[in-house]
Amino acid sequence: MRITVAKGDGIGPEIMDATLAILEAAGAGLTYDFIEVGEKVYLSGNSAGISNEAWDIIRRNKVFLKSPITTPQGGGYKSLNVSTRKFLGLYANVRPCFSLHPMVRAAHPVIDLVIVRENEEDLYAGIEHQQTDEVVQCLKLVSRPGCEKIIRYAFEYAVQQGRRKVSCLSKDNIMKQTDGLFHKIFDEIAAEYPQIQNEHWIIDIGTARVAVHPEVFDVIVTTNLYGDILSDVAAEITGSVGMGGSSNIGEQCAMFEAVHGSAPMIAGQGIANPSGLLQGAVLMLVHLGKTKVAERIQNAWLCTIEAGIHTADIYTEGLSQQKVGNAEFAQAVIARLGQQPQHFKPAQYAEDKPLQLKPYIRRAPQSKTLVGVDLFVHWSGSDPEALAKIMHHLDQDALRLKMITNRGIKVYPGGFPETFCTDHWRCRFVGPDGVALAKADVIALLDRAEAAGVDFIKTEHLYAFDGVKAFSLGQGE
Repeated sequence: MRITVAKGDGIGPEIMDATLAILEAAGAGLTYDFIEVGEKVYLSGNSAGISNEAWDIIRRNKVFLKSPITTPQGGGYKSLNVSTRKFLGLYANVRPCFSLHPMVRAAHPVIDLVIVRENEEDLYAGIEHQQTDEVVQCLKLVSRPGCEKIIRYAFEYAVQQGRRKVSCLSKDNIMKQTDGLFHKIFDEIAAEYPQIQNEHWIIDIGTARVAVHPEVFDVIVTTNLYGDILSDVAAEITGSVGMGGSSNIGEQCAMFEAVHGSAPMIAGQGIANPSGLLQGAVLMLVHLGKTKVAERIQNAWLCTIEAGIHTADIYTEGLSQQKVGNAEFAQAVIARLGQQPQHFKPAQYAEDKPLQLKPYIRRAPQSKTLVGVDLFVHWSGSDPEALAKIMHHLDQDALRLKMITNRGIKVYPGGFPETFCTDHWRCRFVGPDGVALAKADVIALLDRAEAAGVDFIKTEHLYAFDGVKAFSLGQGE
């Protein structure tokens, strides 16, 4: 069975060599196609960090085991992790988090939860623009199919794995349109699984709850950015981010990796913990149906942890027995292949058959009515009243200025002088109540703005769907 392997950057080559040594010793029976991705490819002038030939190999083999990579700062480089997940449709990131108490010191002795993170959209769409001297924007994109797929995956995963509860984490008290859609769809899909408990948490208090009382959670489903942060929090409270592995699952392809990054500050020292990538490899073996090999490796790994043979990140005086480096740890695992842990429950895996998810069915189109437009303006003044006088000159019967905000806060009419304003202003123009506007009305507004010398930088149409306004109010409106 052929898989694609990338050794990555920083500590990536070290932990991959250790992981592959364990796979070979355990009789995994895999053939590897190695590809170069990451920092070297970026710095060679390829802003994607991967060649077309490497893509072809990944797509042919369908299964990709990847070490962490480094994305250079600035320069327009796109995250290869994000690109891989999106290009290959790996919409579900699954990260098991469990404690190894008392052999590995953890913030809580009982942790056994799984984070199911949406992998393709949200702020990780990476759509950013500088719009004024002082303001840049990042678009948060949340789609109905993206929400339905990941939330249904979480419930199906809970059913398959015998889990009892699915918890949704969002910030829909603030982002009522984007996170509000995620929460709404969670409630819709939860109703189809009455045998599984469901609950919703606001992301901030939910994350705090995970950090203090992780035992109350079982399966967590959330959006891309929240899931990224939350999974690192969960991994850290289990003892070390270096211990966590994850799977990225799509309808055709899958990628397996460690939770942590490339850690260039310790690269080449031989002290990195290969456990995170090894855990990703175990998930890969289960995905490939090689469950007996996965059990041999996982049980040998648990035996090694039980024996107190620990890398520096989890070594604790009086608890650990021996501090070892990356290669020594791998040899310790290999030496224990075929053994069963005494303290920890031995690993036992059922074949990981693909979840049978209902296909997404597009709903009938809603009645969509244009009711206004937000005109974003680059203006270096500081008095909202002065800007309002300029913008009111653009008024006509079809569209009239209703509100001006700065960084989302209403500053006209009735703004506070204490509110600090940048050079980025949102001027909301709306039509008469109950009147459907035409795009020609927006074009006419832009023509008037151009003639008046207004530096408009973008527009957002304001729509009502089935008569319900589908846009946020200004803060304080």
